[in-house]
Amino acid sequence: MSEYILEMNQISKEFTGVKALSNVNFKVKKGEIHCLIGENGAGKSTLMKVLSGVYSYGTYEGDIVFEGKVQKFNKINDSVNTGIVIIYQELALFPDLTVYENIYAGNEVKRGAFIDWNKTIVQSKQMLEKVKLKVNPETLVKELGVGKQQLVEIAKALSKNVKLLILDEPTAALNEDDSENLLELLRELKKQGITCIMISHKLKEVISIADKATVLRDGQTICTLDKAKGEISESIIIKNMVGREIDDIYPKRNNKQFGEKILELHKWSAYDPQLGRKVVKDVDLHVKKGEIVGIAGLMGSGRTELALSIFGNPKSYKLQGDLVLEGSSRSLPHTRDAIKAGIAYVTEDRKGDGLFLIQDIKNNISAANLHGIAKSGIINSNEEINIANSYKTSMNIKAPSIEQIVGNLSGGNQQKVSLGKWLFVGPKLLILDEPTRGIDVGAKFEIYTIMNKLISEGMSIIMISSELGEVLGMSDRIYVMAEGKIKGELSVDEANQENIMELATQ
Repeated sequence: MSEYILEMNQISKEFTGVKALSNVNFKVKKGEIHCLIGENGAGKSTLMKVLSGVYSYGTYEGDIVFEGKVQKFNKINDSVNTGIVIIYQELALFPDLTVYENIYAGNEVKRGAFIDWNKTIVQSKQMLEKVKLKVNPETLVKELGVGKQQLVEIAKALSKNVKLLILDEPTAALNEDDSENLLELLRELKKQGITCIMISHKLKEVISIADKATVLRDGQTICTLDKAKGEISESIIIKNMVGREIDDIYPKRNNKQFGEKILELHKWSAYDPQLGRKVVKDVDLHVKKGEIVGIAGLMGSGRTELALSIFGNPKSYKLQGDLVLEGSSRSLPHTRDAIKAGIAYVTEDRKGDGLFLIQDIKNNISAANLHGIAKSGIINSNEEINIANSYKTSMNIKAPSIEQIVGNLSGGNQQKVSLGKWLFVGPKLLILDEPTRGIDVGAKFEIYTIMNKLISEGMSIIMISSELGEVLGMSDRIYVMAEGKIKGELSVDEANQENIMELATQ
């Protein structure tokens, strides 16, 4: 019998004339953790959708061989029944149902024609023990944090007697502790004989956990790297992913010159009526012209809430304290007031809040500044086209044209569209919330380069990030938040991962 549990041979897949996969070969040994890596748009998710039956047999070329047998999956249930389960980045749980109902949704435990709820709860407890999640199975899923919801998804997969578990960016929305717990669980599942395929952009995670790593680029297999041979390193991965060496992922800025303070917050607080508590507490902060100010902290520390309170308060917090823009005390009761004042905010949730996924690039870029392309209340379509093409070129948005639907773009290109949308309003202060979440190393480098260019042109940036390397690599000064408070301010010269984490966990 073959040592490989999975072989995908000469897989090709086209979408309306665009070849997403071209003769891809991908092999995974039984009981290994195999990472699938590549830039956004490289074909990783498409390949896994072929494997899981999302793209049915006959819509692609090539063969899927699982446990020595050629498979012809026509729907997802076909692959699940064979022992292949995929967990997507956007979790597929029912928030208003209990943990046990979610674990066995679509795979109900029955006695005759009826669901055996008592046995369901008992078996759910067993699944939760396997993933080391200590929660009452009768808890509603919406009451759990993202990290615990991820574990519920894995428990759900285990309930289906999974042999090959596929995880698509499983730690993208997790903090460092939850991420490490998840990786440790995958190591434990490996000991139990479960094979894992993990798609990840986080190279440190790949280096930490992968036995093998296959690199895709432009829909083709580039190479498979073997940890046992010492081939899985950051430099080797990056070179194969992007087709070139990136000596420093964080491009340097020369001749740093900062001007006057563009933003100041004094004793700034935000009370959330829905939560019944302050989410931002007595913050003192300032940003100078031409400066990148990083804001670090764990999830739930108040970073996004601080950004929203500055950007016209869309969550209707009760605000206290002083907000000073370019030396003048200001009140910004609505996002349109913040935009007029020269503030823009690129949200951490580009798909949910940042973009119109069913509209094209052109419509998305102009969306926040329609008056900029209108005369007497009528939109100038030619100007809209010119502006969109300008941003497509300057930001290197990879798409056939500005008529491309944004939902069909890769994550990195979606992020560039989101950034272009807010640059078109001409801000003086740009707030970037998790600017490179879920995008590959090549796209990250491009985003960082754009940031440096904006700073050189006199813009100021507040960058919120959960990636400490990013905070340290791009910031001029760093504020660390915890429990809604600023716990410390560090110059980039004195900051390191240890002292940031020490402040973040106070």
